[in-house]
Amino acid sequence: MFGTSGIRGPIGDVVTARLALDVGRAIGVDAESVVVGRDARVTGGVLADAVSVGLREFGVDVVRLGVVSTPTLARSVQWLGVDAGVGVTASHNPAPDNGIKLWNPSGQAFTPTQTDRIERLIPTPDVEGGSLTDDLESASWDEFGNERVVDDLSSRHVARLVHSFATVMTSVEKSPTVRNPLESPVEKSSIEPAPKPLSDLSVVVDLGNGTGRVTVDALYELGATVHTLDAQRDGRFPARKSEPNAETLTALRSAVPALDADLGIAHDGDADRLRAVAGDGTFLSGDATLALFAGAAADEGERVAVPVDTSLAVEDYLAKRGVGVERTPVGDVYVAAAAAEAGVAFGGEPSGAWIWPDETLCPDGPYAACKLVELAAERPLAERAAALPSYPIRRDAVEVAEKAAVMERVREHTLEAFDSVTTLDGVRVETDEGWFLLRASGTQPLVRVTAEAREEERMEELFETARAIVDDAVGQN
Repeated sequence: MFGTSGIRGPIGDVVTARLALDVGRAIGVDAESVVVGRDARVTGGVLADAVSVGLREFGVDVVRLGVVSTPTLARSVQWLGVDAGVGVTASHNPAPDNGIKLWNPSGQAFTPTQTDRIERLIPTPDVEGGSLTDDLESASWDEFGNERVVDDLSSRHVARLVHSFATVMTSVEKSPTVRNPLESPVEKSSIEPAPKPLSDLSVVVDLGNGTGRVTVDALYELGATVHTLDAQRDGRFPARKSEPNAETLTALRSAVPALDADLGIAHDGDADRLRAVAGDGTFLSGDATLALFAGAAADEGERVAVPVDTSLAVEDYLAKRGVGVERTPVGDVYVAAAAAEAGVAFGGEPSGAWIWPDETLCPDGPYAACKLVELAAERPLAERAAALPSYPIRRDAVEVAEKAAVMERVREHTLEAFDSVTTLDGVRVETDEGWFLLRASGTQPLVRVTAEAREEERMEELFETARAIVDDAVGQN
């Protein structure tokens, strides 16, 4: 039920109001207060209502945020002093999908141990009556939870970003957990009139009809000139697909040089991801962006957390700076867990999730946007990207009906056929020239195939070998 990024899938098939109700009830077993928010998808309101009903039925007080970015929601768990956060979102998935993702006060998504417990409390379809297990009882009629609405958390997120990136600040007293949702960590009066740190920068922000308005407001407050694309929220995502990548960001890639902007930034539907375009319109790969962020965040002797599908180029670039790499399973929850360890300065995924553990353990697209603009103010992104190593890498996906069965056959074959195999997440095969990775998607019926080598010809050979292994495993169904 729960994948690497919560529950996701088509409405009416995988995701239903009944499922949202049961998730709320299950969370309510161990919680006293929970914050609930959603992205702009058309079905979000109904699902958020159902989650809230399930929570309150088990005596949990609910704080409703309405439509907010996922990082705003994740941060609010600590800001409001509640036990957990529930985000109704399918992130970068297409408009017909929706989902549910759960958050801890640290900003880290629920771990597999936590989601396993939630899943055990949710009935399977053959449970008579469709209710929770018999040993769980809802609250009595006079102990149902209350619900209140807070609608200013996005402003608080903006204030936090301005506080993090502004160069001239007065001393303010901050508390890591604030019960009053109206209290901002930095009042506007505490920011002294001074030259804005990003006043010479021009940025194009492609919101993709999603919830990333925090980025626009924060960059504006920091002094940047901000142009927007598709800034009106629309959960149908009519302008482009929710997932930002080289294929979907053609308008941004054209707009940046046309407006003589310094860079372009794009978010997915819930703004936990960030992808970037240099001033000349060049799309920065996820691995290149990861290398830039990690190189700026980590000092010599420190480490960064990256998933198993990260390019060798990132590792080689960081090694020259004396920075180590710790590989994790794919998924921001795993990257966040590694980033929380001592000596790890940063965590990131080539898909666009970026984590600065000293700030928060959630992937915060608006924070990443401000950080990238800050880097661009020091040196143009095109120059930075040109200094990075780049190796041929190829990624593809194979649609499969039975992911688990296919991956078990893949695992058996590779363990027999190759010497250097790791199974941290899927199956990764290392060779002297490069590597390939076969892993099941955590949110879709796909097996992902990735191959990389320092030479093009060898990369193609590794990719064809990897693809043949998957095709053979699928053919055995």
